[in-house]
Amino acid sequence: MTDLTDLTLAEILTAMRAGALTSLELTRACLERAERLEPALHAFLYLAAEQALDKAAQADRQWAAWRLDPRQTLPPLLGVPLAVKDVLCVQGMPCTCGSRILEGFIPPYHATAVERLLAAGAIVLGKTNTDEFAMGSSTEHSAFGVTHNPWDLERVPGGSSGGSAVTVAARLASVALGTDTGGSVRHPASFTGVTAIKPTYGRVSRFGLVAFGSSLDVVGAFARKVEDAAAVYQVMAGADERDATTSNLAVQLFEPAPAAHKPLAGLRLGVPDEYFITGIQPEVEAAVRAALSVFEQLGVIIQPISLPHTSYALPVYYIIAPAEASANLARYDGVRYGRRAAGGNMWDVFRRTRGEKFGPEVKRRIMLGTYALSAGYYDAYYGQAQKVRTLIRRDFISAFEQVDLIAAPVTPTTAFRIGEHADDPLAMYLEDIFTLPANLAGIPALAFPVGFDQQGLPVGMQLMAPHFEEQRLFHAGCAYQQVTGWHQASPSLQGSKI
Repeated sequence: MTDLTDLTLAEILTAMRAGALTSLELTRACLERAERLEPALHAFLYLAAEQALDKAAQADRQWAAWRLDPRQTLPPLLGVPLAVKDVLCVQGMPCTCGSRILEGFIPPYHATAVERLLAAGAIVLGKTNTDEFAMGSSTEHSAFGVTHNPWDLERVPGGSSGGSAVTVAARLASVALGTDTGGSVRHPASFTGVTAIKPTYGRVSRFGLVAFGSSLDVVGAFARKVEDAAAVYQVMAGADERDATTSNLAVQLFEPAPAAHKPLAGLRLGVPDEYFITGIQPEVEAAVRAALSVFEQLGVIIQPISLPHTSYALPVYYIIAPAEASANLARYDGVRYGRRAAGGNMWDVFRRTRGEKFGPEVKRRIMLGTYALSAGYYDAYYGQAQKVRTLIRRDFISAFEQVDLIAAPVTPTTAFRIGEHADDPLAMYLEDIFTLPANLAGIPALAFPVGFDQQGLPVGMQLMAPHFEEQRLFHAGCAYQQVTGWHQASPSLQGSKI
């Protein structure tokens, strides 16, 4: 058998079913690899080694009982280790959101997405690093240190779910959970060469997800293959009475079709001119257009379309998201959660706790959001932004009357160097220019690798679908990966001294 940590989710389940692999063997291999590579990567903020091994032993007992009586129904992810972004609550494990203000906070309950995965037999290896409160595109804004891209340790992994993306790219776990508010699952997937699904808003419960932008946040999943990401998505998705924004629509199960000649015959794939802008890295555009050619060979009809309000997505997002963050983060006052700064009266404690424990990016967004919501500016900024958001959503609705899916780059560049945008917040915000529209419209999107630049850094592409049509994404992405091998490449950890 190949190195255990190289196995995909589907391969893991097949091997366990055949008795060729135990959960304990796999979990131990993941933990040992994480311990060896963590000094270079810093993907995890917390490793639950003892707990994970105990759960793995329990899973193996269930597998053993099943082999004695195969008529039993086993949980679909029994014995599979996974990593969880540290903005999702896992009972008994620290949940810091990458912030000093939540240092020491241990949730007494599971997030719904985590709860469902645990019920499906999955094992949580630990919590992964993130930009503070998921505010960032590089995982440089964590209060607990920078996460490094395994393709080049001097570069960022993207963000804010950079830690989770790295665990999958560096083979520390076969699957991982992240969140996507403005691209925070797709962006690091592109930078690290893995696959990620951002579901429709309301498809996966946000209960137990520490809120950043409540009308934008979505729980997503990372994997190396589309079918593996689909398997995790299907377990998490569905209505939840604890989150009123979740949909009651039934979740369709995805079954990968066998490779066949032109399996996507007749599928209409829209390509918006607005996503191929001046300044995009030439190798990124070339890789995406080469991927479009592959889709054509699979029988897809490539069709130019227009999303005319795309250019407004960036300013609209950076009014709405900070405004929602300002409201959501008001609860962190040094009284109810995490650490408390010393002070005299209540207001001193409040000011000092927030001033000392929040990082600079979080403070910047709180101030932007508070300003946008303030008296005299609400209508001029937040109100107008919501109106333009509606226009962006209508662009997609109109486009999907002409095409079945929309294709675009994930990011305008490949992974940049750590610190490269440290003094230029606008340049950092521009990294999300291609991902923000899907969040504003609430539609699902799938990111996957389609090539490399001349420096050997991954290039990602995204497909977007109408609301609740994740199956279209999985069908198209899986067909692409059946005839290409970009998703099979693994990093050599350049620059690592390990």
